[in-house]
Amino acid sequence: MTALTLSTAAAPGLRADAIVIGVAKGANGPVVTAGAEAVDKAYDGRLAGVLETLGAAGAEGEVTKLPAPAGFKTPLVLAVGLGAEPEKDASYDAEALRRAAGVAARALAGSRKAAFALPLADAADLGAVAEGVVLGAYSFDIYKEQGKDAKAKNGKAPLAEAVLLGGKPRDAAHKAALARAAAVSEELNRARDLINTPPNDLDPQAFAALAQTAAKEHGVKVQVLDEKALAKGGYGGILGVGAGSAAAPRLVKLSYTSSKAKKHLAFVGKGITYDSGGISLKPAGHNETMKCDMSGAAAVFAAVVAVARLGLDVNVTGWLALAENMPSGSATRPGDVLRMFSGKTVEVLNTDAEGRLVLADALWAASQEKPDAIVDVATLTGAMMLALGSRTFGIMANDDAFRAAVHEAAEEVGEPAWPMPLPDHLRKGMDSPVADIANMGERMGGGLVAGLFLREFVGEGITWAHLDIAGPAFNEGGPFGYTPKGGTGTAVRTLVRLAELTAEGDLG
Repeated sequence: MTALTLSTAAAPGLRADAIVIGVAKGANGPVVTAGAEAVDKAYDGRLAGVLETLGAAGAEGEVTKLPAPAGFKTPLVLAVGLGAEPEKDASYDAEALRRAAGVAARALAGSRKAAFALPLADAADLGAVAEGVVLGAYSFDIYKEQGKDAKAKNGKAPLAEAVLLGGKPRDAAHKAALARAAAVSEELNRARDLINTPPNDLDPQAFAALAQTAAKEHGVKVQVLDEKALAKGGYGGILGVGAGSAAAPRLVKLSYTSSKAKKHLAFVGKGITYDSGGISLKPAGHNETMKCDMSGAAAVFAAVVAVARLGLDVNVTGWLALAENMPSGSATRPGDVLRMFSGKTVEVLNTDAEGRLVLADALWAASQEKPDAIVDVATLTGAMMLALGSRTFGIMANDDAFRAAVHEAAEEVGEPAWPMPLPDHLRKGMDSPVADIANMGERMGGGLVAGLFLREFVGEGITWAHLDIAGPAFNEGGPFGYTPKGGTGTAVRTLVRLAELTAEGDLG
């Protein structure tokens, strides 16, 4: 991970490979942002004009490199675009800072040390820049030949150290913001590693083992139910999905407790380590990225560990419903009926609608502890991608106020999300002539149908929200902002923010 430090040192005397400054789109051309005063002065106040000559406009994600001015111990200036200049007396949006820092960090792969002189109005801005740096510098290359030497793409190692200029090492608020950013972004990158790991190395048992090791390092208690314990407990959904695989399923419970906690949150994650579709096999072209179908479980795992690292005054339980969905002679068939952990029976009409089956068991297990709220996270439906695209996740809930709170938390931390309804009339489509409910309903509104199915397995009186992250969980395009190609770690920051709000008494 990229090391983060704070410094009030003057930019000219700082030894580093590069100094990062911000440039914005002004009404009359590019504008050099606050934090870069010393650099601009060394260019005799003409830095904006120099950047414009080089083609810079200040657009978001734009990178312009130029030699450092005379007298600087840093050889390179990297100007990164922040987008539109804010109105007078307004500061830059935290997400704009986060994205700019991420772009710069990725552009500086191969550098040992870089100084970031981006505009910092307060400690929150400092935290946003720190997050952007760590998330933007991320790379996953352990399976490449150069990965043996921790090298990144093109043989360049990730940026090793970032010095945040303007950050005060002795300021309590600045230190706290840096520590929070490090904990959250490092755990989010751990989620990305899990998502990117190929399924031949990350089956349910391997995922559970990794969770045990990492969680215990941070004081999180871990309980793992193997296939025998699942059978004894009657977890028909998880067992049914995993029945066709040589890799047996697991249910992992992570428990973080605080002696000062007044509230209890439960996070539930879908952990299909590979999804072939089962007997209802996915068509060609839809299998290649299905290692990412455990992104929900990865997000839950990372969020619980981050909460523990932050020492928040809230009890958080994470549930990882882990299985591999494969076709074989022992696989669940369309038409089979499963008896779930709740006691309800489910007619399986499509084995590729498996995520809701493992989540149903985990939701009911979480409900038995009667938490104040449950949030589940899942790459659940292609329908949600059709509705919201590849960068926004959907939020459904059994409580409108809680759905709004989750949406607000997501937007606050920079994770695009949108509230979605749960229309009761769609429930009838899941009526089954042989079981309590079918795992499929009407085709139109399929993402909402899945949410209605999950609602059936939430304990009575428990506030619940469902995050369908099918779109943003895995980026198949090029990197942007602080988001890499591959696993993104979507929902980690939203879950952590919900825990913080709960600990502070600001959520329900």
